[in-house]
Amino acid sequence: MNIVTARNLNKYYNSLHAVNNIDFEIKEGECFGFLGPNGAGKTTAMSIIYCFVPPTSGDVHVFGMNVNEFPGDIKARLGVMPQEDNLDFELSVLENLIVYARYFNILKNKSIDLACNLLDFVELSDKAEVNIRSLSGGMKRKLMLARSLINNPELLILDEPTTGLDPHSRRTVWNKLNHLKNQNTTLILTTHYMEEAEHLCDRVAIMDFGEIVTIDTPAQLMNLHNGNLEDVYLKLTGKSLETQKEAIVK
Repeated sequence: MNIVTARNLNKYYNSLHAVNNIDFEIKEGECFGFLGPNGAGKTTAMSIIYCFVPPTSGDVHVFGMNVNEFPGDIKARLGVMPQEDNLDFELSVLENLIVYARYFNILKNKSIDLACNLLDFVELSDKAEVNIRSLSGGMKRKLMLARSLINNPELLILDEPTTGLDPHSRRTVWNKLNHLKNQNTTLILTTHYMEEAEHLCDRVAIMDFGEIVTIDTPAQLMNLHNGNLEDVYLKLTGKSLETQKEAIVK
C-alpha cells in the first residue's frame, strides 16, 4: 500500500522551478530518503507532502487523499520534525509537548500522560520541568522528535533530524527511528549524512536541480555504482557533501 503518491509534481517560486515534474511513491512502513545538494528540491517536495505549501501542478495523494482537497485530514495523521528548532522558549520541556497537543484537540489530562511517555521514549524524563533554554542542542532535537509524535502519527516527516548532533546523540535518534519503523510508522527524511541514509532508509531518491536522478535501495545503488552511498551521491550530483553540511550548520 502506498502512503504517498506523486505524479508530474511541479513547484515554482516565481521563476525558480524548485521541483521539476517528479514522480515517486512511498510505501507503508518504509523509510524513504530524499538526498541531494542544497536547493535540489528535497525540502520543497516534503513540504508539499505535509501540506505546508501547495504544488503548482501535478497530483500528490497522502493516505489516498489529495493534498489540495484534504490538508486538514492529512495533517491530523502525520508528524513533522523540521530542520529549524521552533520550540517555545518561554515554556518547560513538558509544557512544550502539552501545549502542542492542543493542535490535535488532545485533552490536557491525556496530553500529560502522552508527554511523559514521549519524554521517556527520547530519554528526557529528567528534564521535564527544565526551561528550553537550558537544553543542549542534542536535547532540543530529541524534544522536537518527541513533539512530532504527540498525535501518534502514521507518517513521520523529518528534515535533517540529526544535523549538529554528536555521534552518540545521532545514534540515539537512529535507534528511536528504527523502533518507530518496526512499529510500522512510515518515515520520510532528508539528510546529508550518507551513513544515516544507509542505516535508516529502505529506498532513497537522489535529487538535483529539482529533478529526481534515481530512486532505489541504498544497497542496489552502491552495487550498481561500485562504491558506498557517498560515492554514489558524488557521482550523480557532482556536489561535495562537506560543503553541504557546512552550509546547514552555518
